[in-house]
Amino acid sequence: MNIIDKLYRRYATKQFSEQKLSDEKLHTILHALTLSPSSMGLQPWKFILVENQDLRQKLHQHSYKQNQIIEASHLLVLCRYDDINHVHVEEYAQSVAQQRNMPRENLDGYVKSSLGLLMKMTSEEKIHWMEKQLYLALGNLLTVCAVEEVDACPIEGIIVSEYDRVLGLHQLGLKTVIACPIGYRNEDDKYAHLPKVRYSKEELIVVK
Repeated sequence: MNIIDKLYRRYATKQFSEQKLSDEKLHTILHALTLSPSSMGLQPWKFILVENQDLRQKLHQHSYKQNQIIEASHLLVLCRYDDINHVHVEEYAQSVAQQRNMPRENLDGYVKSSLGLLMKMTSEEKIHWMEKQLYLALGNLLTVCAVEEVDACPIEGIIVSEYDRVLGLHQLGLKTVIACPIGYRNEDDKYAHLPKVRYSKEELIVVK
């Protein structure tokens, strides 16, 4: 099965089976998630892997009782920082310098330009920017799951303030953006057998 076939196979899974992801499969998906692209490389996010079943039951109550939250093998909650500032830029610059074995001073230009862009944003614009970065990570997550033949269902229909409370995110300086259960489809899920409906390349791609 090539990657196009696997993308055709992918869909927003409504019913999950009881089958669990292997540790190896989960490691691959989580590792791939950490390799997601972000603007300026700043990665303004954390990914919460909710393993505690009591927590998942509580989150289910704040997800309009969408059963994927409790039925899927694993639950990921994608979170943004509650703010992004010079501290995060400097931390990233230090990490780049360490991992690439270069003097930190070599990154002064990067730090200046990154801070210049961030400081021009209002608080609302920074939130919007960070949430857009999360959707880059979500796209990567869904593609990697498809390649690995793992099913997923991104869920925006959640009460994010309650997720923040249940997961204690305020203390971590984080805000919930979206939940994404992952696992294996239940063959009784009627959506698993429906053809994928997409516009054609000719309708979507404009060549100039």
